[in-house]
Order: sequence, then structure tokens, then C-alpha cells
Amino acid sequence: MRPHHDGVQLPIVLLLILTLVGCVGAESAKGRSGGEPESGAPAVPTPVIDQDFADPDVLHVDGTYYAYATQRRDGSSNVQLATSTDLKTWRVAEQDALPKLPDWATNGRTWAPDVAAVADGYVMYLTAWDIDSARQCIGVARSGSPTGPFRPVGEDSLICPIRRGGAIDAATYVEQDGTRYLLWKNDGNCCGKPTWVHLQRMSADGLRTTGKAHRLIRQDQAWEGELVEAPTLVRRGSAYVLFYSANFYGDGRYSTGYAVAERLRGPYVKADQPFLTTESTSITGPGGQDVISDPAGKTYLAFHGWDEAVIYRGMFIAELEWRGTTPIPPDTAP
Repeated sequence: MRPHHDGVQLPIVLLLILTLVGCVGAESAKGRSGGEPESGAPAVPTPVIDQDFADPDVLHVDGTYYAYATQRRDGSSNVQLATSTDLKTWRVAEQDALPKLPDWATNGRTWAPDVAAVADGYVMYLTAWDIDSARQCIGVARSGSPTGPFRPVGEDSLICPIRRGGAIDAATYVEQDGTRYLLWKNDGNCCGKPTWVHLQRMSADGLRTTGKAHRLIRQDQAWEGELVEAPTLVRRGSAYVLFYSANFYGDGRYSTGYAVAERLRGPYVKADQPFLTTESTSITGPGGQDVISDPAGKTYLAFHGWDEAVIYRGMFIAELEWRGTTPIPPDTAP
């Protein structure tokens, strides 16, 4: 959900290669790990987690990748957890990474977790249904381990602009000087309001907001429909690349776009077209992405897409080869 800015595109090329990886099995296993996925261009893309695992966020700690996802469709887990040592083979854990919701939240809409390392452990940003306002709001939890259990912090939500529809899709960004930020979207499409991606400075421990939030982009391109969401910010040299998803998540209209800025707070200049679409990937509704960097310096995109029957969203991994800051869609159609 981001606005369209007419402007000069930076003369850059980025190659996105869809990675073919093994499906989840009994032996499967918002930082990142030692193994390097093999790249390829499969005619029929294969999810690395071929079951319900939407809005993935991936963290690397000491040789292991930890992936977190939206609650299970049957409601049996608030935040799903999976682990891998190579980004190819994943083990989906039985335990709930967030076994208890905050007191302000109720069950049923726990979405898009983001986990980040801080000095004394790990923080999780979660989206949940606020009891009092009946809106989605962002809360924070912490744990001494990336596997959890994460425990809610504070009596109230962290970010909850009720008059703008609430807030969803938190994502951590840490600047080179160590300053922490949180990106999020006001959920205006819930109630006929504009949607914006915001940038909010955070305290060093990641538990408090500091200062005011800054608007970065809103929906203003035809392909984006009524919303932009799921922001992910990365730095490439002196520039900033903001990935985001847009349009209705439940079918093939959902896509991933990007925008580029020379300064952290923008202005961000959008590409004229999305770079991950149902047509370009043969995956229905590719979005909800996160960017992963491995110790060798390679970057990958984790994102979800619907199964053929459009029943659940599995997780895919795509390799990002950078030449500047402009991503080019992969050609994976049969």
C-alpha cells in the first residue's frame, strides 16, 4: 500500500531469482544463517514451507534461521515458528512463540510478527485485535531466546492510531549508527481511510517509541488498489530501498512493489509497476515479504503466496542479486 511518485528512476538493475527449495517434512529443520541456498529458475515455483505460514519474518542467530508467521488458520497458535540452517529445509515448530496475548488484545487476529535482536535478548512486534477499540493495533513482547516464549510488555498497545484505522505490519530497521526504527502501516482500508507506511524511531531496547512517526508512502498507483502494507526497508550503499505489498491479499491482485530514496525519511520514488506479481512468478498473491542477508553477503526475499486452491499461504524464498537498487521481476512462468 504505497503512493505513486512520478520521478526519475535510478539507473540500476536487480535480479531476483526464485530459489527452488525442499518442502517441509518430518526431518525439516524483520540477522541471518550460514548456509547459502542454491538458486535456480523452476518452471513451477515450490514453497519452502508448503502449509499455512503467512507474512513471514526471518531472523538469523548463530547459524540458524528463525521464521515467524501469522497465527495458524485454526487459531491453535498466535505466532508460528519455523527453523532452518540453510534456508532450504524448514522445521515448523509445535510450540507457540507467543503463547499469551497482551491483556489489551483478544484472540483471532494475530498477524505479521516481526522479531529483532536487542542488547539483552529479542523483541517481537505483533499485530492483534484491540478489545476496546475493535481495531488492529501493534504491541511488543520480549524473550531471552529467539524461540520464545515471548511475553507481552506493558499494559497498553505500542502503536494504535484508532482514528486512522489502527496499525498493522510492524517491521524493524536499524540504521548503521545503531539507531532503531519501526515501520508500520495505519490500517485505513478497514474503514475508508488512506493507508500510509510510517517510520517511527524507537528506544535502544526496542520497547518504546520516541518522537513522532513520519509518513513515507501511501497508495496512489492503480495496481495498489485501496492499500499499501507490509513494509521492509533495506539500505543499499547510500540509498534506501523500501519493499511493500499492496492490493487485496486474498487473490492474485496482491503484489510486491518497491520505492527508493536517498534519505531515510524520503522522499521515496516508486517504480511504475510492481516487481513481484502473480503473472511474473506463477505464485498467486506474492507478498508479505522480508529481506534476509546471510554471512556471505547474499540477500534473499522471504514472502508468502497462495496454494493452487487458494486455501493457505505458504512461504517462498527468492534470491536477490543486486546491481544498484532496482529489482527486476523473475521469469518463472512455465
